[in-house]
Amino acid sequence: MIPNDAIRGHLDRTLFKVELPSSFGERYQGKVRDCYIDAAAGRRIIIATDRISAFDRVLGTIPFKGQVLNQLSAWWFGKTAAIAPSHFIAAPDPAVTVAHEATPLRVEMIVRAYMTGVTTTSIWYNYERGVRSFCGNQLPEGLTKNQALPHPIITPTTKAPPGEHDKNGSREELISEGWVTAEDFDAAARMALELFAFGQKWAASRGLILVDTKYELGRTRDGRLVFIDEIHTPDSSRYWYADDYAALTAAGKEPRALDKEYVRRWFVDHGYRGEGDPPVMDDGVRIEAARRYIQAFELLTGTPFVPDWAEPQKRVEKSLRAFFEANR
Repeated sequence: MIPNDAIRGHLDRTLFKVELPSSFGERYQGKVRDCYIDAAAGRRIIIATDRISAFDRVLGTIPFKGQVLNQLSAWWFGKTAAIAPSHFIAAPDPAVTVAHEATPLRVEMIVRAYMTGVTTTSIWYNYERGVRSFCGNQLPEGLTKNQALPHPIITPTTKAPPGEHDKNGSREELISEGWVTAEDFDAAARMALELFAFGQKWAASRGLILVDTKYELGRTRDGRLVFIDEIHTPDSSRYWYADDYAALTAAGKEPRALDKEYVRRWFVDHGYRGEGDPPVMDDGVRIEAARRYIQAFELLTGTPFVPDWAEPQKRVEKSLRAFFEANR
């Protein structure tokens, strides 16, 4: 584990963005990742920055976050290749993935196994306010916060562009409104539930609970439906420690978490849920968030996280040029 002092020393050297020459493709900036799309080659370069988003807003940067997310995604894509087709080709740099270009579905598959969450789109936020039909799922009375659901459920949302909020919806609503076809929705839902079951089993073997997750899927040029972006990272998934989950929840306390929910809760505690200007994260929050990202990587993979300290702009471009030269 990287010492806190080393993380603190990196607070002013986080990766906010990388600018590549136009020869790498057309640039597109998401909330966390910067992409370079070469449509003719059917290829996408994905750079995982250190930006952190919640409430559909970019809220700042976390040291080493991009390297953690990219390397953990690459690890998961490799581990699940037999059951979960993906866009992944290679990770030529700690913060970069080269992938097959795919047209994203306009819905995201959220799989939930527990009654939790603090955002306005979360299942617990809605249930606490009396909602009993959530994204087409009928929920029983008497559920409590952080309780396991009878079985994992799909609660899809629209894929909002940067600066806008995702919108919950049922299968029927999203199909009727033209967000997705019935064929694509049903195929994506089946794939999501299968991958989630695998992720739960692996997390349990590492002493963790995979609570919920977000999957994005898209169609490649040859028509395959594949997972894109990331899978089972601390950004897209919620993890709790398994050893004291039962005792903490029985005492009415929050489970120990290992994901960006820590950051979300900090903002909620400071009166922010996505509207207006967010408060500025203090250094202690950024350091603790970095520590949790790194710990998630190490627990899930069983290997130490080794950061690359080199200046990212030159490093990324050099890594990509070497990769494409070797694979011409």
